[in-house]
Amino acid sequence: MTNPFDLSGKTALVTGANTGLGQGMAVSLAEAGADIVAIGRSSAADTAKAVAATGRKFFEVKGDLSDKDGLEDLFKKAVAQTGAVDILVNNAGIIKRNDAIDFTAEDWDSVMDVNIRATFFLCQYFARHVTSDNRQGKIINIASMLSYQGGIRVASYTASKSGVMGLTRLLANEWANKGINTNAIAPGYFATNNTAALQADEKRNTEILGRIPAGRWGNPTDLGGAAVFLASSASDYVQGITLPVDGGWLAR
Repeated sequence: MTNPFDLSGKTALVTGANTGLGQGMAVSLAEAGADIVAIGRSSAADTAKAVAATGRKFFEVKGDLSDKDGLEDLFKKAVAQTGAVDILVNNAGIIKRNDAIDFTAEDWDSVMDVNIRATFFLCQYFARHVTSDNRQGKIINIASMLSYQGGIRVASYTASKSGVMGLTRLLANEWANKGINTNAIAPGYFATNNTAALQADEKRNTEILGRIPAGRWGNPTDLGGAAVFLASSASDYVQGITLPVDGGWLAR
């Protein structure tokens, strides 16, 4: 019987794969059989070692996803290194914290450029790439609990991640009949660099853990199963969803 979760022969492009959630998903996709190409500003040497340990190939493209003029070139470099890309994981994201009344235009724009603008255009480049030779493609966007909730002191992040959920639905509507599956994952509270301040705040940490039925922060490896599912043929009839992986946070 064919394994519907087998990614052998596929290549996944993962942004922000140097650490945290991106690294966890990249390694899980490699364990399922996919080769990995990473785009990001920082070295992904640790991820490269972890992927190599699975026996899969790893490629790296250094670049800044906030660079409006250079984004398409980064995608082309990724394709040039691998020959073709079958799976796109838009994981890279940034967050800025401040009271909404004091939020600056710079902090608004910097988050929007990476979290929603780069996500959209990488989806566009990817769709053109896979449809140019009638191949199937899988897009996995990374949303957030703040795609569902408002949050506090993260105006641009909340707006961008709400946008990711809406964009995922829109692209599914337009591209489902072109052989492209567009879905998203909404991670709950995971132990990463982005949440280090929350983990270090004893009061907020206690409040957060008190609402998570699983009773713990997520580990980046916890996203692996969802990523493999949405990247594989097991999800061929799944379109436009945002799948929470949150330890039960939204159910509380």
